[in-house]
Amino acid sequence: MSEVKNILLVGVGGQGTILASKILSEGLVEAGYDVKMSEIHGMSQRGGNVSTQIRYGKKVYSPIVGKGEADVIVAFEKMEALRWIEYLRKDGKMVINDFEIPSVPILMGQAEYPQGILEELSENVAVLVIKAAEIAENLGNSKAMNIVLLGALVKAMNVEGVDWKKAIQNNVKKGFEELNLKAFDTGYNL
Repeated sequence: MSEVKNILLVGVGGQGTILASKILSEGLVEAGYDVKMSEIHGMSQRGGNVSTQIRYGKKVYSPIVGKGEADVIVAFEKMEALRWIEYLRKDGKMVINDFEIPSVPILMGQAEYPQGILEELSENVAVLVIKAAEIAENLGNSKAMNIVLLGALVKAMNVEGVDWKKAIQNNVKKGFEELNLKAFDTGYNL
């Protein structure tokens, strides 16, 4: 593989965005790719936005994904999808969690949650919408929604030769391995 691929994961603090990114990066490294990851989290413990940028290929020199360069964006929250759309390539794909977390201005009544986000994005780019929280809850724990999204991302990336099971088992809390493996498989097979 001579081409570098660009992946962007965006969400809100507490959604497991960074854990999913670490699993993704570890799996890609174990498969022999050169991987660079960067994470940005502003006030993530208080519901601020969290984003990670992952670039992989034969040789990667920088972890930074520029505007219009992301091959795949995974939005863990709908409004984050709208916020980051300018980073997607014209032929890129978005995986969007059909999940809302109102921002502070919305909670204070100073703004309204934007309506029609999924419809607007679907008209302009390739979008896979997932109700990851519901899927994870049906599997036994809504906190596994990040791994449901990771499974859908891996399928969208169309990358082979990676031991995702090992990467998941290495990174999730002990006792939650089976739940997360089921979450990954469910997301992958959507």
